[in-house]
Amino acid sequence: MAVLKTGARLKSAVCEGEVMVVSAPDADTTLTCGGIVMVDAASDAGDRTGDRAAVDPDHAVGIRIGKRYISEDGTLELLCVKSGEGGLAADGKLLLQKDTKQLPKTD
Repeated sequence: MAVLKTGARLKSAVCEGEVMVVSAPDADTTLTCGGIVMVDAASDAGDRTGDRAAVDPDHAVGIRIGKRYISEDGTLELLCVKSGEGGLAADGKLLLQKDTKQLPKTD
């Protein structure tokens, strides 16, 4: 477990997915993608496709670039900066895709 920091970039160890932390709780949080703990984007862990573990079928919902993902209580928010096949989870609970807000109409 680790305390996440706003602005941190993390990548999946099982797929191409990468995220940036938009807001984070003060408590220790285990962040996973595809069922495996995410690593710092600057590290070279899991860079080669042959070295990667398989995505857990229960966590294979995928993430999409430009979408935000939040925890149920709203204390954690992530921005996907690179799409992947794995689903995001914090402390074992899958994160939800944040709804987009309709912009007001301009004439």
